[in-house]
Amino acid sequence: MSARAKPHATPITAAALRRWPLPQPDEESDKEGRGVALIIGGAAELPGSILLSGEAALRSGAGKLQLAAPASIAIPMGVGIPEARVFSLTESAGALDAQAGSEAAAHAAGASAILVGPGMLDEDAVGRFLDVFLNRVTDKPLVIDATALSGILLGHYSFPVPAVLTPHAGEMAALTGETKEQVLRKPAELAIETSRRLNAVVALKGSVTHIATPDGELFTYSGGKVGLATSGSGDILAGIVVGLLARGADPAQAAAWAAYVHGESGNRIMRRVGLLGLLARDLLREIPPVMNGLAP
Repeated sequence: MSARAKPHATPITAAALRRWPLPQPDEESDKEGRGVALIIGGAAELPGSILLSGEAALRSGAGKLQLAAPASIAIPMGVGIPEARVFSLTESAGALDAQAGSEAAAHAAGASAILVGPGMLDEDAVGRFLDVFLNRVTDKPLVIDATALSGILLGHYSFPVPAVLTPHAGEMAALTGETKEQVLRKPAELAIETSRRLNAVVALKGSVTHIATPDGELFTYSGGKVGLATSGSGDILAGIVVGLLARGADPAQAAAWAAYVHGESGNRIMRRVGLLGLLARDLLREIPPVMNGLAP
């Protein structure tokens, strides 16, 4: 049997994105016209991740930001991002679980796009949360990130509305049942297979980010440097995705633009400060100028 041909991939470049412009507000539009991004996550031990994602959503152009997190960290989060509306969710031992899933689903009604996962730690609790939340929220664009990825029963679940999943190689291994080494050997093939099975855009992060769509399209971004592999960087990427979805981008477009904007924001910083030592929060102020540089 002959070896299967490698999937054809479209490189994500500045020129390609200029030919694929994001939805733009007109001069009469207000913040409602750029959508509401709802971000759900956080834990008592890790309150900062959701703040990184939240600011990234605003920096990428979402009109309004809502955060939903354990009650013990809700008020500090509201102080950390005064632009956000903050919802307190019931917690169990510092984590969100099934009851919080019901509460979060009620808040989802007013959102344009939703990100679940930043700062969540307890895999069992996340699974209980998602069992409730995903059964009640079936009509909103979703981004699933970080520990929330472990809460999806991949063999038995398909998203009714195309979602965006943002795993790194280790998370992808857990999602597919492959080893991390196998994921690194065939990232494109596994991204496409998983995307089709789940009806979700899969953005498999790495030195080359592979973005696969349920209809078999594949995009790659290879411009990021090793300095981006730092704590909180993935939270920024997921926040950009949900911000772009809130603005009206489709899932594949949001993932492709986010990969480029995230990577090029890091490159701008590394040209000034060097390859290592970048903090995830340094990326936030670079997002608007990178995006403005891609304007038609």
